[in-house]
Amino acid sequence: MGRKGSPRSPQAEGGSRAASPPSPLWALPEELLLLICSYLDAQALGRLAQVCRRLRFLSSRDVLWRRIARGCLNSGFTQLGTDLAAGIPVKERVKVSQNWRHGRCRRETVLKWKCNLMPWMELDGEYLYLSQAENIQAYQLCAEGTGLQHHPQAIFSGHQEDVCRFVLVNSHIVSGGGDGSIVLHKLHGSYSVKFSAHEQEVNCVDFQGGLIVSGSRDRTAKVWSLSAGRVGQCLHTVQTEDRVWSIAISPLLSGQLLTCLGTDFHRGAGVLDVFYETPSLLLSCGYDTYIRYWDIRTSTRKCVQEWEEPHDSALYCIRSDKNHMIASGSSYYGVVRLWDKRQTQCLQSFHLSSPTSSPVYCLRFSTTHLYAALASALHVLDFTAL
Repeated sequence: MGRKGSPRSPQAEGGSRAASPPSPLWALPEELLLLICSYLDAQALGRLAQVCRRLRFLSSRDVLWRRIARGCLNSGFTQLGTDLAAGIPVKERVKVSQNWRHGRCRRETVLKWKCNLMPWMELDGEYLYLSQAENIQAYQLCAEGTGLQHHPQAIFSGHQEDVCRFVLVNSHIVSGGGDGSIVLHKLHGSYSVKFSAHEQEVNCVDFQGGLIVSGSRDRTAKVWSLSAGRVGQCLHTVQTEDRVWSIAISPLLSGQLLTCLGTDFHRGAGVLDVFYETPSLLLSCGYDTYIRYWDIRTSTRKCVQEWEEPHDSALYCIRSDKNHMIASGSSYYGVVRLWDKRQTQCLQSFHLSSPTSSPVYCLRFSTTHLYAALASALHVLDFTAL
């Protein structure tokens, strides 16, 4: 006789399993769930996302990652909490931020030219604007963000000699050239203005709110009007003791010289680049190999923090994420360095130059890519590639 089997439940006979009771976790309001998860760090949130689909969705919410992102390098948040990269999930930015911190990236040379130049550039959404000799060319970024279209989408001309520097503000390009002139172009349209500004080359310009400021080898800095009927009229001239290599308008936009930063600099310690983070906080760098961080609310005589280039190279250009990260370009061997303001030493360095040494004349970056312009090539570091 065969042995009788144990009785089977109706659920087993039907091939289905009894439904497990709902977790008490999901009985909580979403606001309370988010509050609980807000106490987790990035690693804990990542582990929570592996539990189930609902927790994966919950743990990926921007509101949970925003606090973490504000403490990361180049995550798109300023020191004041403004989101400069809205539209990109904050969790993804935190992941890419770790690549910036650890120097993990893919390098590529996206443009080359035959003769050595001193290029300058600006990054604006889907386009990169690059000065090459007497022209400024607009290149569209590829969909993946790394490369450029081979042919420029637009060319802005007007100078008789090389463009020294230019700025891109409110759909206008303002450039200074070796011919001593300033040229203003509208990005979308044929409107342009050119006027003679200095006796020698215009080394630097800035533009904001209907005012242009310029600095020159002729040892002057000037303020120019763009008001109707007064375009190209000089409003103010500042006599300096040396050539003016870099200039910037304060976001407060007074139009007047307010003060001089620092004292007791040795001769030749010229400033080559200035970058405002806020109306009261700015960065400077130059020939004396130092990056300086200024807070004009506390003192204009002494910077609040400084970092020294480790190989004693002049620093040609500087930018920050307006929070924790600084990027600098050195005068030798195409060295780009990343700095964390919370540390005293350089965080990462990248040697981009070919066998012939070239300075990094200009650099710009987004939350995912860094672009560096050298004497004969444009390099890009892609921090999403790994």
